[in-house]
Amino acid sequence: MDDKIIVSNRSALAAKYGSQGVAKIKSAVNKLITADKKRGIGSRIIYLDDAKAMKKLGGSAVVDRRSARQNKEAIDAIHRATTPEYLLILGATDVVPHQDMSNPMFDPPDDEDRYAYGDLPYACDAGYARDVAKFKGPTRVVGRLPDLTGAREPSHLLALLGVATKSRTRRVTDYASYFGLSTESWSKSTEQSLFNVFGNATAINLAPPRGPSHPASRLAALAHFINCHGGKADPSFYGEDAKETEQPESLTSDLIKGKIKAGTVAAVECCYGAELYDSVTLSLPLPICQHYLRQGAYAYFGSSTIAYGPPEGNGAADLITQYFLLSILDGASIGRAALVARQRFVQQTSELDPADLKTLAQFSLLGDPSIHPAKLDTPTSVPRGMEIAVVQRRQRQERREKLRAMGDFLQDTKPTASRKVRNAHCSTTVRSALANIAREAGIGSKKEFTAFDVAAPRGVRRHGTKMIAMASRYYVAVYRPKRGSGGSVAAVAKEVGGRIVGYRIYREK
Repeated sequence: MDDKIIVSNRSALAAKYGSQGVAKIKSAVNKLITADKKRGIGSRIIYLDDAKAMKKLGGSAVVDRRSARQNKEAIDAIHRATTPEYLLILGATDVVPHQDMSNPMFDPPDDEDRYAYGDLPYACDAGYARDVAKFKGPTRVVGRLPDLTGAREPSHLLALLGVATKSRTRRVTDYASYFGLSTESWSKSTEQSLFNVFGNATAINLAPPRGPSHPASRLAALAHFINCHGGKADPSFYGEDAKETEQPESLTSDLIKGKIKAGTVAAVECCYGAELYDSVTLSLPLPICQHYLRQGAYAYFGSSTIAYGPPEGNGAADLITQYFLLSILDGASIGRAALVARQRFVQQTSELDPADLKTLAQFSLLGDPSIHPAKLDTPTSVPRGMEIAVVQRRQRQERREKLRAMGDFLQDTKPTASRKVRNAHCSTTVRSALANIAREAGIGSKKEFTAFDVAAPRGVRRHGTKMIAMASRYYVAVYRPKRGSGGSVAAVAKEVGGRIVGYRIYREK
């Protein structure tokens, strides 16, 4: 019985660590498989570059480990053949790459991410594609346990495998206290997020004045929610004052050393907060996400590229991170929490605009997806003579069936704005509204909005002969002001029936 499939690339691991390093990793994986068995989870590892194994599973082996297409097709073949309840990707992006989804917000130099890299497609049944809209209906429980990109010895990965092997489930009340960190400028948005998840915002820490050094007692909480700025290949997060003029460090990789407790679950909105950059070659401190995992964190849910969210209210990155933590507090495995977060994020809006699509694509789970951090007490008992593992397996299968049905429904019915319109013609009313929105957002007068048509799937429900009202077009403008260092501003406007009926203004995280 394949409850959990671990996938990796043996030749990629061998190129990094040699045969002795691969042997050590295999031994650590075997210990995890043994521990899983005691937890009622049947696990095995399959190497994506193993031609013989892949042929038995009806797929083709990965020949070019850097090929997103080959890795996607190989994992799809494995999933079809084994239908596991958990899929664990073992290795960083130089072992098994993120998928290279095109970023609909790409607008250099204001949004320089040509691709919104992430593991979302591995969680979907749809075949390889670069259009994020092809993956709006995730159905699979997927997580990644990353080694260090560019590493030459396997101690980091061995440590992470050890954390997964020794993981244990705690009472959900152990996750009731939290570490909340926000920029001063985003305090209202973060307070709303913390209230939505934990029922209060009393433990929020604002940067400035707090950070980058936080006492161990503050970081000892097992639930972490961070809404700060981040940078590419940067081992620090940054705060921002209320005037949006200064961005002091709010958290650094070096200053969290020895302060993250085993079992920690982190949801992080920061730009590049889960970027697996090559700290070895660049001679930089570990990425913050890797430092969390190395110290025993069970889960880190974050973004590989530039993320967006509003300074007040909640949207985009605020929502998907909230949904992840809410599922953890509902007793889900970290893998199921990531899947539910993605599905809820798609559900919460009538159409997925370009900012929504990038958000969906770029957030990935780092950690063994089968780990259950928190347990909810239940009045239901298992009758005598019934094996608990059998009951748990059936319960997981029922949950997966429901999640699959929801993913299929979302894929079939959710409209998306992923197709750019060249030389789009818009009415005087629309042009006037866009100009007003640009002024409110502080977007330069020379910056033009990009138009996106909304594609309605065949499965969109109809009422009589008329389609349910939906946007006909979205308009997006991304602008990085020259003054200050606050990052890009993104304005997203919705057109229905020839009029702008709503808009959102986002800030780069």
